[in-house]
Amino acid sequence: MDRNRQMRTRRPLLYRGFTLVEMVVVIVLTSIIASAVAMFIRLPVQGYVDTARRAEMTDIADTALRRMGRDLHLALPNSVRVTDGGATIEILLTKTGGRYRVADDGAGSGDLLDFTVNDTSFDQLGLFATGTGQAIVAGDRLVVYNLNIPGADAYAGDNTATISSPPTGAGALANENKINFAAKKFPFESPGNRFQVIEGPISYVCDTTTGRLTRYSGYGYFGTQRTAVQLAGLVPSPSLLATNVASCVFGYIPGITARSGLVALTLVITEAGEVNESVRLYHEVHVTNVP
Repeated sequence: MDRNRQMRTRRPLLYRGFTLVEMVVVIVLTSIIASAVAMFIRLPVQGYVDTARRAEMTDIADTALRRMGRDLHLALPNSVRVTDGGATIEILLTKTGGRYRVADDGAGSGDLLDFTVNDTSFDQLGLFATGTGQAIVAGDRLVVYNLNIPGADAYAGDNTATISSPPTGAGALANENKINFAAKKFPFESPGNRFQVIEGPISYVCDTTTGRLTRYSGYGYFGTQRTAVQLAGLVPSPSLLATNVASCVFGYIPGITARSGLVALTLVITEAGEVNESVRLYHEVHVTNVP
């Protein structure tokens, strides 16, 4: 009987809950601990977020500048030009090139490039590369000795001719190609007997109003450089290179040496957030000016 009474006395203890005061105390203590922990982890987390954002902006700017650099390395000699206060840069993109024949093979054979009359073909010394994007097709333009001066300006067509058919292996020697083009009397001979084949002009436009850096291609040749507004009317769907562009300045110094010029590219990327942050990258590209 005493044992049963003892069990009845202890049983209510198994079903006791928390009082309101105890719950409030636990909540307060938990909040204090959570606040203390948050203070310790806030700065590292914020630092990680800031680093990731800066890395992303740097990657955007670096990728865009490297893409521009690859095109500039393929620019036709003396074809770089800048307008819109340094916001638009244009080049003629070279596909391939070589040397033209200026003397026969010693036996009276060989198709020489004649600068005294309208010529339509010549033998190219050596064979062309056949890699992706290097194959010459009808419609490409042949350029000889581009100087970017009146009378020798590839943009104006002074020293260019349209290739009429792909090269054939019909040169005087086994390792030569025959280059056929629309009748043209080229104004100047190249001291190195060089020629280039171009596939057309391209432009890079920086628009700080929309925060975009775009690449325009597939438009025609103009003696005077097109502005950003004019290019937008010629190419409705340009290639987007970068967004969040706050500023960019393109500059060109011709004749930095006797054989090359210097293109200076500055690009600023800004991302809005709690604090506006910017990344500024500067890139220089040496371009050959040996026509």
